Amino acid sequence: MKRITLLATGTLLVFLFIQCAQHTEKPKNDTPEPPTAAVDDVKRGEYLVQTMGCNDCHSPKIMTPQGPAPDPKRLLSGHPSDEVLAPIADKNVLKGYALFSMGLTAGIGPWGTTYAANLTPDETGLGNWTLEQFGKAVRQGKSKGMDNGRMLLPPMPWQNLVNLSDADLKAIWAYLRSIPPVKNVVPAPVPPAR
Repeated sequence: MKRITLLATGTLLVFLFIQCAQHTEKPKNDTPEPPTAAVDDVKRGEYLVQTMGCNDCHSPKIMTPQGPAPDPKRLLSGHPSDEVLAPIADKNVLKGYALFSMGLTAGIGPWGTTYAANLTPDETGLGNWTLEQFGKAVRQGKSKGMDNGRMLLPPMPWQNLVNLSDADLKAIWAYLRSIPPVKNVVPAPVPPAR
């Protein structure tokens, strides 16, 4: 009887040891993991552009059942050159507020009126830019990435981007170079009315 008990105990211990040693699968998470450095630059850049909210201002919108969404035909093409802003009846409202156009591609405030830039690889956008110019615009707030250029105006939050890694900057650049070019000459900023 002792042998049977000893054999049963040994078998049970081996069984438990095997069960504990087996790899248990993690429960599946419906939230996709963000791309890592091993993923190609274009996909990483697309991920960064989407999560950083670049489409919020740089893409014209279309109305969907869920509300306004970036227009896939004009993705990241900036403020539409043919979109005229409605006049502001009470100029005093600008003393205490910043306003946005319905598509969020234009902003009006104490700095004047600014229009979101065309970020597509068309010559009216970033088509003639270099990665170095793009880096100066994003990290230093230099208009057109030029050393002697004016500073980027609100609401562009370039101050939030100064610490982008070189790898992330290159990935964003690679993505922006990969999207369809959209011909769209964005209006120049308008200084505040005095």
